[in-house]
Amino acid sequence: MIEKAKRRMAFVVGVVGATALTGCTVGPDFKRPDWAWPTSWFSGPKETVKPTASIPVAGTVDPDWWTIFDDPALTRLEERVAAENLDVKIAEARLTESRAQLGVARSSLFPTLNANASYAREQASNNGLFAVVPSAAGSTGASGAYGSSTGGIQGHGLQPFDLWQGGFDASWEVDLWGGVRRSVESAAASVEAANETKRATLLSSLAEVARDYIQLRGAQAQLNIARENVGTARQSLSLTQQRAAGGVTTDLDVANASAQLRTTLAEIPSLEQQEAQLINALSLLLGQPPNALRADLKTAKPVPPVPPRVPVGVPSELARRRPDIRQAEAQLHAATADIGVAQANFYPSLNLNGSFGLQSLQFSNVFNINSKQYAVGPGLTIPIFQGGQLRSTLELREAQQQEAAVTFQKTVLQAWHDVDNALTAYQSEQGRRDELIQAVAQNRRALVLAQSRYQQGVADFLAVLDTERSLLQTEQQLAQSTTAVSSNLVALYKALGGGWERDIPEERKTAAN
Repeated sequence: MIEKAKRRMAFVVGVVGATALTGCTVGPDFKRPDWAWPTSWFSGPKETVKPTASIPVAGTVDPDWWTIFDDPALTRLEERVAAENLDVKIAEARLTESRAQLGVARSSLFPTLNANASYAREQASNNGLFAVVPSAAGSTGASGAYGSSTGGIQGHGLQPFDLWQGGFDASWEVDLWGGVRRSVESAAASVEAANETKRATLLSSLAEVARDYIQLRGAQAQLNIARENVGTARQSLSLTQQRAAGGVTTDLDVANASAQLRTTLAEIPSLEQQEAQLINALSLLLGQPPNALRADLKTAKPVPPVPPRVPVGVPSELARRRPDIRQAEAQLHAATADIGVAQANFYPSLNLNGSFGLQSLQFSNVFNINSKQYAVGPGLTIPIFQGGQLRSTLELREAQQQEAAVTFQKTVLQAWHDVDNALTAYQSEQGRRDELIQAVAQNRRALVLAQSRYQQGVADFLAVLDTERSLLQTEQQLAQSTTAVSSNLVALYKALGGGWERDIPEERKTAAN
């Protein structure tokens, strides 16, 4: 009898297993969205662009794009980002979470097997279920566990007894309609989305480090300009004081020169504050306490210059580099797979259940062949009425898939806007910088002439003050524009999605360690 039951169970398992392997998978299959990519980023250098300008070209983008600035200090900071930035660590933890969720989803493809063992000292109720079957209770005889066979329950009542049990039980939900496979597909796509989120986080952190470093060097350049102009203002004050002492000029010129000196000195504290804040910003990006990088960054250095040629790749490769585009695509994939999970819930579910164990009232008989017990058989569940839950869930998943599709389109469109705006800003700021270079040169010449004419008594001191103010203003603007050009190049590489690599976080972390 047992062998016959085993053969039947093996036949059922074989049939169901074959059905599961060849069963259909409901729901739509994911298809990568198509997008019409432009043929070029730009039409080439404009005629107004000077030969000395930095020009974007369709060359291969270096994964270590920050090395294009040729600044060793910046390179050292960037090499620490993957291992030390806290946002990257958070993204890494979330990626680990999504991988664990994928493991949970995959576990539903396999049977579950549990072992159990128990011992209990039990006392059945004299007024309970056994009260209506006195013959069963008394069947063990006068010395049985339940009482006397002649008196039964009415004579002696039910006695406490020991119950020893042990065995195995197994169950398996057959994936006939592919619902579990769709859930695994969705979880795998979510892992891909989490991986791209991690890459996007690293890319943003790398760009932020480069931007803050460039801003720091720009602030230090403006600080040096202010200090140099303080020296010029001191010389003007000394000159007016000497001329006033000789009766050549009045105290009005002395007062104006002193005011100009104080105004220039007032520029320094705010620039020093900006310098300190940027050093702290870089420290935070590397997971360090305030002022941790002051010793390395306090010494002023020039703003990292841009190269004559900037490789930006070709437009058709933007989707391969931009992590947010790949993230949106993975999220669309997951949302599409979730539709299949919802559709599978409309169909019957088949479970295979089985158990085998040993049960005895005495421990000495637990491993006796007569103590065995087993149960084997399939279970079928057919959804009939759920109050509209299944239909509403399907509608929800379809709406979420439509939202993910629109989000993908918006992400791609936003990427094109980012690149176009970054290219425009990069080229336009260079034109502004070139004009400011000429303005600074002319203001320096004007200051020399004004000081000479003042000493000769041909012009008043107001001309000197005006040229000093103009020189300070244009020098500061030139420093800001030079900083903006390099910062705009960082923004351009961020818009391009960095380089070609797909595993930046792992590679960077290994290199940093």
